[in-house]
Amino acid sequence: MDHWNRQVNLTAVRKPQDMVTRHLLDSLVVAPYVTQASVLDIGSGAGLPGIPLAMMNPDQEWHLIDSSGKRVGFMREAVRQLKLKNVRVTQTRVEDFDPENGFPAAIARAFASLGEIADNASRLLCPAGSLWAMKGRYPHEELAELPAGFQLVQVHSLEVPGLLEDRHLVQLLYNPET
Repeated sequence: MDHWNRQVNLTAVRKPQDMVTRHLLDSLVVAPYVTQASVLDIGSGAGLPGIPLAMMNPDQEWHLIDSSGKRVGFMREAVRQLKLKNVRVTQTRVEDFDPENGFPAAIARAFASLGEIADNASRLLCPAGSLWAMKGRYPHEELAELPAGFQLVQVHSLEVPGLLEDRHLVQLLYNPET
C-alpha cells in the first residue's frame, strides 16, 4: 500500500505505521461482527476493509467495488499478489453496479452518510440482509434519517489498537416490506 500510495495517492495517510493502525487494524476490528458468507464492500477505495477481512476469513466471499481506476488497479494487484481466491474486484459506481443476485451483507467504510449508504445498498442486499457502516463518532443525526426499509439492529463501539479516536460499527437490517 505504501508503494502504491506514493504513486497514485490511495490514501492521505503517509506513514506505514499509521497505515497499519488507521487502515489495517481499523478494518480488522469489525471481523467478529461481519460473518456472512458473501459480503459486498461498497466504495472499497484501497481495498479497505474488504482485503484484510478476506485474508482473515478465507471462507467468506468478498466483492469489492469502486469507481476509481487507480484504486481498482491497486486492489486487483493486491488480490493477485496475496493470492486471494475469495475476492472479486469490480470497477463501477455503486449506482451502476448490477449484480445477478442480492448480497446477504454489505459494508461501507468512509463512503458516505448512513442514509446515502443505505439508499445505495437497498437494491444490492437480499431481504433480511445486513448493512454494516463503519463510522467514527456515534452517528446520532444520521440514524434519525434512515430510509424506509432499514432498521437499526445495534451500534457497536469499537476499539482500534493504537488509535485514540471514536470508532463505531452500525448494524442495520434491510427489510424492503417496511
